[in-house]
Amino acid sequence: MVPQPYEYRRRELVEPDWTRFPGWRGVTRAEWESAQWQRAHCVKNIAQLRAVLGDLVDERFYEDLAADQERFATMSMLVPPQMLNTMVPSRVDTDAFYADPVRRYMIPVASDRRTDWPSHPYATRDSLHEHDMWVAEGLTHRYPTKVLAELLSTCPQYCGHCTRMDLVGNSTATVAKLRLALKPADRYDAHIAYLQSHPGVRDVVVSGGDVANVPWRQLESYLMRLLSIETIRDIRLATKALAALPQHWLAPEVVEGLERVARTAARRGVNLAIHTHINHVQSVTPLVARAAQTALEVGVRDVRNQGVLLRGVNATASDLLDLCFALQGEANILPYYFYMCDMIPNAEHWRVSVAHAQALQHDIMGYLPGYATPRIVCDVPYVGKRWVHMVAAYDRELGISYWTKNYRTSLESSLDDADVEGRRYPYYDPIDTLPPSGQAWWRTSSSTRASEPAIVPA
Repeated sequence: MVPQPYEYRRRELVEPDWTRFPGWRGVTRAEWESAQWQRAHCVKNIAQLRAVLGDLVDERFYEDLAADQERFATMSMLVPPQMLNTMVPSRVDTDAFYADPVRRYMIPVASDRRTDWPSHPYATRDSLHEHDMWVAEGLTHRYPTKVLAELLSTCPQYCGHCTRMDLVGNSTATVAKLRLALKPADRYDAHIAYLQSHPGVRDVVVSGGDVANVPWRQLESYLMRLLSIETIRDIRLATKALAALPQHWLAPEVVEGLERVARTAARRGVNLAIHTHINHVQSVTPLVARAAQTALEVGVRDVRNQGVLLRGVNATASDLLDLCFALQGEANILPYYFYMCDMIPNAEHWRVSVAHAQALQHDIMGYLPGYATPRIVCDVPYVGKRWVHMVAAYDRELGISYWTKNYRTSLESSLDDADVEGRRYPYYDPIDTLPPSGQAWWRTSSSTRASEPAIVPA
């Protein structure tokens, strides 16, 4: 028989042996499965990384990492042991660590970045204008029936490609972060007041940061208040920690509290789901599967994954299919979305073109069950999520795609402009992916353009 482009082979999930790292040789299973131990031993700087890796990685890597933190990093370093343990899951050496796909987005180094176009000319700190659409501190009203509630500005891990790098995490040498000004209780009160007065909103994504960093009693109180609003029908908890710190979601206090929330949601007919963020199959381990299964057993309706397409990490059909089969078949996590990496500073080495994303969507079709085949989407500034084949026009030479929308955001709700739905909104491919003529055009004209892209009539 002629081989298929992708051959499925079931692979049992494995928790890598953390004792292969010199710094963790004496760590017991009980310690490893403790959320408190995981949080206390997160890697936050080069010295701590060196203490874990010992002499398995050469000095040149640490020098490369230091250079990145001084010149490019938009996120500070914060890597839980669970996440670090999914890097180089077998033999550890310098070359393997450099090549590791999880390392590439969790611990970026200067040599990863592009030297020709480290940032796109139209890259911005808040590339999706979420902060501009705040209707209360931390509450983004971008879609007609949905809001994003950012409860806090911290996570249990910091991904290098974070789309909210403008607000989330500690300031870096290149980015002075914004700060939430209100006390949490006042921020939450403002969210609830807005939602009570806007019955057209039915769907709340509770995020941050990461809800795993909200003290459980505070989070449960917030969720119960959401559940008391009759018009709210969907609540999604956004947490990278399901993969980065599954120990948190397995802690008795959290499991018992999640069950109380899930039972209340079910009684009131509200769909409660967890959305996590896993980019590579290496990060899907038995602990992650157990955390997902536990959430489902206590009444959460769905656990879904929203990954990001990243060059050098997962931007091939085989990488995506390996990940999706592990998620859906082994961990009870539904592959939901893969986003194109957003146009933030110093991210061009991660981003892919719209054409590449379209090809990937084509190439993964027909292997997974239909309900578990993820949609690949482009999150277009001022527009929102669009399937990558919904592009209205596409100049492949210049790498400019144009998109339309069928609603107004909170930015436009008070404007007299009646033509929002008739405009075309641009999105830009990485310049290094363009043909030579397109790259030449950007080199000669990028310095003369305004900081914001043009919005043109359809």
